[in-house]
Amino acid sequence: MARGGGNMLGVGGTRSNLGKNALRGGGRGKQVGGGTDPQAQKRELVRKLQEKRAEEEAQDQEEAQDK
Repeated sequence: MARGGGNMLGVGGTRSNLGKNALRGGGRGKQVGGGTDPQAQKRELVRKLQEKRAEEEAQDQEEAQDK
């Protein structure tokens, strides 16, 4: 225990009893547990990168044809 803390009880908030599903990301309406799935984040990043590369390649081909 820390000395001289005064009345510091409850500073960290109260612990709510969460079910296993809530801790693992179920019930997405709340802030507790999970967030977005890491695999889903990775798939989204890969998709964006592939789209960007495809656009750049298409522009390079157009420029090569214009020359």
